[in-house]
Amino acid sequence: MFITIGYRGALELLCRTVLRGGDDGWYENPGYSPGRYFLQQMGMTLTPVPVDKEGLQVAVGEQLAPNARFAVVTPSHQSPTGVALSLPRRLALLAWANQKDAWIIEDDYDSEFRYNGHPLPALKSLDHEQRVLYTGSFSKVLFPGLRLGYLVVPPSLQLAFGEAVNYWPGPGSILPQAMVAAFMQQGHFARHLRKMRQLYAVRRGYLVEALQRIIGTSLHIQPQAGGIQLLAYLDEQQCDKTVAAGAQAAGLAVKALSEWDAGTQQQNGLLMGFTNFTSAEEAHAAVKRLSALLVP
Repeated sequence: MFITIGYRGALELLCRTVLRGGDDGWYENPGYSPGRYFLQQMGMTLTPVPVDKEGLQVAVGEQLAPNARFAVVTPSHQSPTGVALSLPRRLALLAWANQKDAWIIEDDYDSEFRYNGHPLPALKSLDHEQRVLYTGSFSKVLFPGLRLGYLVVPPSLQLAFGEAVNYWPGPGSILPQAMVAAFMQQGHFARHLRKMRQLYAVRRGYLVEALQRIIGTSLHIQPQAGGIQLLAYLDEQQCDKTVAAGAQAAGLAVKALSEWDAGTQQQNGLLMGFTNFTSAEEAHAAVKRLSALLVP
């Protein structure tokens, strides 16, 4: 395991160790736009691969870029749709990586915040051929200002990554790392996660109830088992970019789904944060402000 400066630090270490400029890779579409932009800036060529209710469409990826050298996936909680990569798709993705000698970069995005059932096992747990590079960060579970991430690599790559970190900037100050380590060793981290799961489940309920009562059928709420934002699809007469811009100007934590889409047929929806709602009344007030921005 290598400690990095957040998730982007893990991506940079990967680019400087197992990837090379010009390498082609699969990237979920819609997908985490900051990560996509960072990889492109590092010289990678990304092929958008569509996501459906079972996650990344592996068969489509094989058609679009069969010889890609890597795939970036968020299997436990896809960013931003929230779907989980199904077992058949996981096995197909691993089979493709084994056959093509490609790498799977698993971003364990929001896996800690699952409100229905137990957290899903990582794709890495099925990785018998050691093709998965597992990464995550503490930005969501603690706070973004830590800039603390991690990367787990197969034993065969330990020496190569160990040499790489000796020549590139390290993960920053040792003090925050020591504090987080002590926080985990003393059991506080596990208790913190249990508490936040319960709290966020309630707050998500506040937002869902307010949307259904005030806006109704103009929004189609995407079922999600976890995460810290809610996805709702808009009808055709609404423009998600216009609505999101107005919402942000009104102080609402809303993003346009189409901003996460690298394809030509962009999806129309809103990503809404809910973790700061401390009461149903707060959620209702926010949704009323959002409702005023929608086309009648």
